[in-house]
Amino acid sequence: MEYFLEVVLPIPLEKLFTYKISEAEADFIQGGMRVAVPFGKSKIYTALAYRVHTNAPEAYEPKEIYQILDEHPVVTQVQLKHWEWVATYYMCTLGEVIRSALPSAFMLESETLILPNKNVEIDEMQLTDDEFLIYEALQHQTALKVSEVSNILDKKNVLKIINTLVYKGVVLQKEELYEQYKPKLVSYVKLAEYYEDEEQLSELLNDLTRAPKQSKVVLSLFQLKAGGRKPIPISELEKHSGSSRAVIKALIEKNILKEYHIRKDRVRFDDQSEGVHFIGLNEYQNKALEDIHQGFEEGKPVLLHGVTSSGKTEVYVKLIQKCLDEGRQALYLLPEIALTSQLINRLQRYFGHQVSVYHSKYSIHERVEVWNNVLKNAEKAQIVIGARSSLFLPFAKLGLVVVDEEHESSFKQFDPAPRYHARDAAVVLAALHKANIVLGSATPSIESMYNAKTNKYGYASVAHRYGNVLMPDISLVDIKEAMRKRRMKGHFSEILLKAITEALEEGEQIILFQNRRGFAPVVECTTCGHVAQCPNCDVSLTYHQHRNQLRCHYCGYHMALQQACLACGSPTLDNKGFGTEQIQQELGQLLPDVKVGRMDLDTTRGKYAYEKIISSFENQEMDILVGTQMVTKGLDFRNVSLVGIMNADSMLNFPDYRAHERSFQMLTQVAGRAGRTKKRGKVLIQTYNPYHQILQQVTTHNYDKMFEEQFYEREQFKYPPLVRLIKITLKDKDFNKLNEAADWMAGSLRNVLGTQILGPEYPPVARIRRDYLKNIMVKIPRNQPLAQTKNSIKRIEKSFNAISKYKSVRLVYNVDHI
Repeated sequence: MEYFLEVVLPIPLEKLFTYKISEAEADFIQGGMRVAVPFGKSKIYTALAYRVHTNAPEAYEPKEIYQILDEHPVVTQVQLKHWEWVATYYMCTLGEVIRSALPSAFMLESETLILPNKNVEIDEMQLTDDEFLIYEALQHQTALKVSEVSNILDKKNVLKIINTLVYKGVVLQKEELYEQYKPKLVSYVKLAEYYEDEEQLSELLNDLTRAPKQSKVVLSLFQLKAGGRKPIPISELEKHSGSSRAVIKALIEKNILKEYHIRKDRVRFDDQSEGVHFIGLNEYQNKALEDIHQGFEEGKPVLLHGVTSSGKTEVYVKLIQKCLDEGRQALYLLPEIALTSQLINRLQRYFGHQVSVYHSKYSIHERVEVWNNVLKNAEKAQIVIGARSSLFLPFAKLGLVVVDEEHESSFKQFDPAPRYHARDAAVVLAALHKANIVLGSATPSIESMYNAKTNKYGYASVAHRYGNVLMPDISLVDIKEAMRKRRMKGHFSEILLKAITEALEEGEQIILFQNRRGFAPVVECTTCGHVAQCPNCDVSLTYHQHRNQLRCHYCGYHMALQQACLACGSPTLDNKGFGTEQIQQELGQLLPDVKVGRMDLDTTRGKYAYEKIISSFENQEMDILVGTQMVTKGLDFRNVSLVGIMNADSMLNFPDYRAHERSFQMLTQVAGRAGRTKKRGKVLIQTYNPYHQILQQVTTHNYDKMFEEQFYEREQFKYPPLVRLIKITLKDKDFNKLNEAADWMAGSLRNVLGTQILGPEYPPVARIRRDYLKNIMVKIPRNQPLAQTKNSIKRIEKSFNAISKYKSVRLVYNVDHI
């Protein structure tokens, strides 16, 4: 009897592929194991075993598998079910989901490059003969391909050996190169604990009389320490004591001073005063907790609607504790990596080493470790905090999912496929595991609120801030009027500047929000009006001052800032608009003694970059933090009393049906960073249109009114949550062909579906990376079966692909487009 194995290849294929296996292999292989299989003429892929059966494929002669890579499945059956749901619902292939879900260290291909790991000491005695041969070859070559390794060892199947070398840390894979750029961690210094005792200290000072330079360093440390509770960086101590780094190093080597890095130590100085195990909830939090449990009993997802700084995290901690007591795992999803560093500290304070973290800034090795710990249900992986990708981890006993800031658009994956929404996928994941799920937000999305109002979700709310702190006082500043009366200094109104100086005098910190990075979005010639454009995309180039270059934010194209206009040659270039860099520079001119930090995509490239910025702002090493939407997301800074929004209009006037909802959410969230302790915070919103209804609703914290108005509009114009959207994007480098193809596609969709089809229409940026784009929007009423509609679209796609001249046109589906 012949046995066959169906596998999922990590490439976008509609069908599963079948391979031939022996009877012994058939008994051993389980679904979810990795197997190396030949595919095409000469490629080897790591595929995922799906099921063993005895039916030979009719269309092709099955090849034999190369080898089995695992002894136990690395993917669970529930995961596979969940991934199949993601593939069908979001109209992509299972292969694409697997490619996105599995850490790339699991996915060895025959084109993977193997590099020597120069950062570790390798004990050659621990290596087998074959491993040693590879190791030795890498001493003479910078990198090897899998095929070259196979020639060296004279073996066909080398993936398993490479796998063990990767685990042992002897070699790296190509994708891991970025790990070589280790961000510099700030070194801090303090007196060793031994000398905190007065007797030892006086003895030390006597000993140091013979070393005047070292004595001066220790005395400088005391002076700096007396000046405030802030941690002391080595560079500051060096400057203050006037001595060299070598003297400080000598003291560290003598164990008189202790060096530590901010990353390791952030937990330490924030948390000495707080009780770890006991969290007291106030009456509002307790009521919310009861409502959540009631929703869980009814088997529903629960929406927790708590205003900013109402203590939602404490409620989650109680829920997580209950989940752990029942011996189950908890998943805590966050929209931004920036948030994880603050939350890790809070959760580690409560749960110690049971917390694991999983997101894309972690190296491949770290991700594989977390994956294996979750799979084994290890003690250190009882709680997983992560961005959207942590949904795909192999949970053994999932008991609770928390989706924090559930309204965030960062939960939606845009490129590449699967274009899933983590919140919706998490609801399905919880259902598959029979786990509870709570969605939390101060400004819930219209969809979630609609689900709560129609009893699909349970509902709990915390309408008061923790400790009865007042909601921030939000004022609108009319900059049209200020411009007319010439009362603006750069982009700052007099009112905002006055509030900034007052807050600084009080020793408080300030956050300024401008949702655009760079220095200026447009550089225009005032003589001929020419604006530098990106050659690959339909956008103007943004000026970045710190690099003195013009950059495209879509494809990364950049050029040096020209001294004269490229069209007419005159030197009259002027900046239009403003980004975070320009605000930082203006603050430097208006308030020269103030330390200003910036948090945007340009400053948070490295692995620890978020942590460095957040921790230095928390430790009050910066007075003002200027940032893009990163600063709005649930960060908790105790000393911020003022939040300034530089220009609220750009968000409101965005061509998108969600623009008003998004603006309300973003402004409310950014306002919620102010006054999180005793004193009432203040928020100033600069705008040209202070009478706009959304801005009025933000100032009065009126979520219900915003929901009513937006819901009414969406009812009138048929938008979610009352209909479902599928956006189909067509891409091609040939403009005319794209137009023809889009018209054909839209025509076919109208004939078959008959429901509302909008388009084809060009998006606001109609060309990106040399591809022209055109969108078609399919609106599906709630009473129309979704699966059937998707099948019809797929059938139309088949006919579309059969037309030879449209072969090059790419189709991209975005289900529940936001």
